[in-house]
Amino acid sequence: MPSSVFNALHQASHSTESLLQEALLGALKNKVAIISSFGADSAVLLSLVSQIDRDVPVLFLQTGKHFEETLDYRHTLADHLGLRNVQDITPAPSEIQARDPEGQLCYFDVDACCALRKVEPLDKALIPYQGWITGRKRNQASTRASMPMVEPQPNNRFRINPLAQWNHDMLESYIEHHHLPRHPLSTMGYPSIGCAPCTTAVAEGEDPRSGRWAGKGKVECGIHLAH
Repeated sequence: MPSSVFNALHQASHSTESLLQEALLGALKNKVAIISSFGADSAVLLSLVSQIDRDVPVLFLQTGKHFEETLDYRHTLADHLGLRNVQDITPAPSEIQARDPEGQLCYFDVDACCALRKVEPLDKALIPYQGWITGRKRNQASTRASMPMVEPQPNNRFRINPLAQWNHDMLESYIEHHHLPRHPLSTMGYPSIGCAPCTTAVAEGEDPRSGRWAGKGKVECGIHLAH
């Protein structure tokens, strides 16, 4: 039997704005967080959120492997939007010491590195929340093509994807209309930006995510997969 929370979120999912309003101020008020990579198009979701609640927790996975441009952009964008609760989520130092003391894991086992630096820290960080909001879009990867806007999770929890139906033109139009600052690398051939060792520039016309884990047979870090 669907929960009352799911019903409220599902009914609000006819538009991005109404779903965000319901998640932040209605069914999940004070029980929801935003997950943001502060990547190439992260400004759109964070801008929409800032118009509703600037105090909502924004969780940024500080893997220790980011481009310096991403770390700078994290502060630039948060300041521009007036976000007051951006939190760095980091892997446990004891786990880094035990499993990647030289910081080389990303070069020979990308799945293990993502688990250590992203999946496990985020799992722990999300424990207090009943819901979390992502900026994923259906057109980003084959693994996201049929992604719903509201995804029930175990224990009456919810993953919410308010931008699921947005395409590149919609994102660009919003960024330009609202004069949002851009990630510096997004204008240098990086349409999808992750950790520096695992992200390369792509040629015009190539799949935007082809620069992520290029040649590794990997399209997701794992934080949005069932595990």
